[in-house]
Amino acid sequence: MDRLVYTAMSGLKSQMAAQASIANNIANASTIGYRQDRVTFERLMLKGDGGFDSRQPSAKEVTDADRRAGTIMSTGRPLDVAVTTDAWIGVQATDGSEAYTRRGDLNVALSGLLETGDGFPVLGATGTPITVPPHDRIMIADDGTVSITPRGAEPGSAPQVIDRLKLVSTQGTQTLKGLDNLLHVEGGGVLPQDLEAKVTSGSLEQSNVNLTEALVDMIENQRSYEVQANLLKEAKKMDESSASLMRIQG
Repeated sequence: MDRLVYTAMSGLKSQMAAQASIANNIANASTIGYRQDRVTFERLMLKGDGGFDSRQPSAKEVTDADRRAGTIMSTGRPLDVAVTTDAWIGVQATDGSEAYTRRGDLNVALSGLLETGDGFPVLGATGTPITVPPHDRIMIADDGTVSITPRGAEPGSAPQVIDRLKLVSTQGTQTLKGLDNLLHVEGGGVLPQDLEAKVTSGSLEQSNVNLTEALVDMIENQRSYEVQANLLKEAKKMDESSASLMRIQG
């Protein structure tokens, strides 16, 4: 009896976790550059006495993010950039490590650091945060070069290059999406700069969450949860029947 109960319970836990991931995706459907969580289910084969398979509980794991690109929308804002290739923008995570994002709504913080819309410092070509001096105008070229017209410069003065966005490729490296919605190199480390990467200034990449698909997934997941719950009910009935038989024999 316990085998059926534990198998059903593992299924319930997996469906609940999947539902949380789907809800998180829906909540971030309008987040700039968001990559939706991807959940997979795996059967865990447990060997019983004599080598027979006794139980097959399921395990759920948020393995990664859906890497499909989102729709690019024009904004006309100079500090909005959309990566038009498979590259990612290097940022500094909260623990100081290097991480990566597709979020391109950049801002200059009061400290002078160039940051993403969710507050992560943007890294330059050398892997250090980009500091923007006081300026009258700021521009980002299609190769990620950041230039400014210094404050008070003579009209017609040539822009000054201050750094270049660290745009990296994930090809050939195992990367994982963290709870901070950033991409990290599995086991630590950093990705090399992708010199062929391109961005479009004045545009933003939207989330790649398809709300219709997400709602369908949520309904299907809810039905699977109900199936697992019914299994538990059946297990309870079987247990009560067995107990009743034992009382009769007594």
